[in-house]
Amino acid sequence: MASGSYRNGAPKLSSKLDRPPSAGYSTPKPSTKSRQPAGPASGLRRSNSGSNSVKDDAGVPGRVRVAVRLRPRNVEEMEADVDFADCVELLPELKRLKLRKNNWDSETYEFDEVLTEFASQKRVYEGVAKPVVESVLEGYNGTVMAYGQTGTGKTFTLGRLGEEDIAARGIMVRAMEDILAGVSPDADSVSVSYMQLYMETIQDLLVPTNDNIAIVEDPKTGDVSVPGATIVEIRDQSSFLELLRLGEAHRFAANTKLNTESSRSHAILMVHVRRSCKGRNDRENFPAENGNASPLVTSFRPPIVRKSKLVVVDLAGSERIDKSGSDGHTLEEAKSINLSLSALGKCINSLAENNAHVPFRDSKLTRLLRDSFGGTARTSLVVTIGPSPRHRGETASTIMFGQRAMKVENMVKLKEEFDYKSLCRRLDIELDKLIAENERQQKDFEDEVEKIRAEAQSRLAEADKTYMIALENEKAKYEEDYMESVKRLEEQFIANKQIISNDKIGAENHARNMENIPGEEDPPATSSDEVNEIKQLLQNEILLRQSAEDEVNNLKSQLMHWKKLEVAGNAEIIRLRKMLENEANQKEKLEEEIAVLKSQLLQMSFEADETRRSLDRGGSGKVFTGLDSFVSQAKYSQLRDSGNGQKASIAKLFEQVGLQKILSLLESEDADVRVHAVKVVANLAAEEANQEKIVEAGGLTSLMMLLRSSEDETIRRVAAGAIANLAMNETNQELIMTQGGISLLSMTAADAEDPQTLRMVAGAIANLCGNDKLQTRLRGEGGIRALLGMVRCGHPDVLAQVARGIANFAKCESRASTHGNKVGKSLLIDDGALPWIVKNANNEASPIRRHIELALCHLAQHEVNAKDMINEGALWELVRISRDCSREDIRTLAHRTLTSSPTFQTELRRLRIEY
Repeated sequence: MASGSYRNGAPKLSSKLDRPPSAGYSTPKPSTKSRQPAGPASGLRRSNSGSNSVKDDAGVPGRVRVAVRLRPRNVEEMEADVDFADCVELLPELKRLKLRKNNWDSETYEFDEVLTEFASQKRVYEGVAKPVVESVLEGYNGTVMAYGQTGTGKTFTLGRLGEEDIAARGIMVRAMEDILAGVSPDADSVSVSYMQLYMETIQDLLVPTNDNIAIVEDPKTGDVSVPGATIVEIRDQSSFLELLRLGEAHRFAANTKLNTESSRSHAILMVHVRRSCKGRNDRENFPAENGNASPLVTSFRPPIVRKSKLVVVDLAGSERIDKSGSDGHTLEEAKSINLSLSALGKCINSLAENNAHVPFRDSKLTRLLRDSFGGTARTSLVVTIGPSPRHRGETASTIMFGQRAMKVENMVKLKEEFDYKSLCRRLDIELDKLIAENERQQKDFEDEVEKIRAEAQSRLAEADKTYMIALENEKAKYEEDYMESVKRLEEQFIANKQIISNDKIGAENHARNMENIPGEEDPPATSSDEVNEIKQLLQNEILLRQSAEDEVNNLKSQLMHWKKLEVAGNAEIIRLRKMLENEANQKEKLEEEIAVLKSQLLQMSFEADETRRSLDRGGSGKVFTGLDSFVSQAKYSQLRDSGNGQKASIAKLFEQVGLQKILSLLESEDADVRVHAVKVVANLAAEEANQEKIVEAGGLTSLMMLLRSSEDETIRRVAAGAIANLAMNETNQELIMTQGGISLLSMTAADAEDPQTLRMVAGAIANLCGNDKLQTRLRGEGGIRALLGMVRCGHPDVLAQVARGIANFAKCESRASTHGNKVGKSLLIDDGALPWIVKNANNEASPIRRHIELALCHLAQHEVNAKDMINEGALWELVRISRDCSREDIRTLAHRTLTSSPTFQTELRRLRIEY
């Protein structure tokens, strides 16, 4: 190539964004000297929105922006290269760089930004990262990455904390400052995770024990996530700086010829930003039929949130083995670094050339950066180079990497979703209002029913009393009249009978007298008149008798009438009693409905927790379906009087329902209610902020009582898990011991057969084993024997918790012995734990093996345990650990223990083991 020739290795495509995330992040216009533009993005670059997205945004093109930064000469280069000129010449005003091939020939390259050795950290941030940060605040994913030879200033550019000089702050610190300044503390949230990719293993820099994190890919959208990494919510800049210090302390570094503090791993900082969108027109998301929206649906519209992610990647430096002088383990690290960077270069080449296949799966690094190159993120790359002509080959390779990266085009996409958590809070408040209104209406209804019942009973008693009095009076009156009539008739009948008898006797006497008187043949005329008179009297008597019979019949008819009235009164009483029974049944139904609502309240709290996890994983389709169901049920509930069938997904049960009410449900007679209540308490106990409130409200006592008394395996498992969460706090550990927690957990371990229950119990005891103050009490109450008893299960998760508890106990014992607080042999050896420890020291499961190896090292640190360990074969395991353990800190600890113990050294010489 001729001297001073111009080479532009990146297309400058122009694309107008529908929703530009930042005015300062526009795509450069096409250059006449640019190479042929890259073709359309491959299928890997397209991203399908989830079911909870506001609308399907196909995305807009956005090329990867690349800046080059030159490091000043260091002391060594000033001495060694004093007679040689720099291998590069920067033209920042033209955004070009010249790479000298020799004294008379050079090659020219064009970048988006050219930063000289005098460029300040602020200038670097504003030119490279600030546009990406502004895009992240507007709802787009963003990536800032540093690439270059080892020792060229990548970590200085990205991760410098600036504790001594505030002007030296790197991109990570400045980006977080802008993000915290751009979000609302009340409505928005910012959280971070910090990890490193070391020897193709993802390790958590915030929790070093979390050292084998898996990468999860969404089969539908292709999105890559790391759910196993620790996520910490950030409220202020000081807490973020503390996390960066903690992460940097755990990052692997080594001293090489090229760099005294060479990073041996790729550091990845993920910043998750969640922002609420205010003033957005919801009609485009919830179109109303015929132009009219239902008031109920309008009140249940969820607000819109934008969820974005900023990924800052500090790549480990590429190096040549002959120049860095790496050997041994450092050589293996260099090979792993170069392989991952080579895989990244292959992916960049494939994307730049628009190949159909991009080998993202060749390395975990390329899988993590799948969204950054050819995906939906807005990406800025800063390539760092050195001025020394001795490293011209590495400088040229770095420049060509940046040129190829400029050809990669991403499809930037805005991510908007519904804020279901806010909707759940509103639905929770609405449910409370409906329950209160239902209770008020029920009370009014019960009062009205009670009033009607009292009035009916009063009127019924009064009518019954009046009827009985009238009936008795009439009955007595008619009986008296009847008796008087009968008596008069009898007296008259006797009188008439007497008269007739007297008349008959007189007639007979008169006849005899007439017979005795001669000459009188005819009776007197008065006899015939008397007979007629008697007949008339008889006739009158008959009439009187008929009249008395008619009167008696009339009395009987009146009596029948009153009996009919009595029957009608009894029927009215029966009807009123049926009404009262119906009202009582209605009251029982209402009480049952209230109980069902309470049960559904607990059920929905569990579903809401599942919904939160589903939202965090991007699985929001299920939640949206639940929303439709709830809106339809809520709309139907307004058309009913009793309010049946109400369901709601409750995300903040702790804030709205109240802790005391939740704990009271642990004593419910309904088994399902107890199960849901203890699950809610366990979920709350998983958050450290809630643990103190739960303990103060008596939750720990209630959980232990439930674990002691319940026969339900689910309740025992969840209660043990909640106690294990509470046992992570030192204050709670002493309370658990004071209330007999170890004895209770030991009894549960002896009775349980379910592996998950045993895992929870073992986890709780393992947490207690880490408290120095509780060692003697824990062993005295059978904690160690309980742990060893649970190994009968054989489940790997249970064995891992048992191993963790033994490691914690051995560590506390070692610390106490070092401080002079303990003398004598280890309590673990006294309780017979050593054979099991030796047997599982080389277990296939890495969590079990790691904890057992730590326990052996801690036991071996004290000479009094050496003889027992030799007898049980632990010495061989210690030798193996010092040589073959995958973790360097454990290998070092085992080696130091073996070399410092006279007993072990004597036995090694006896066995002729060179060490």
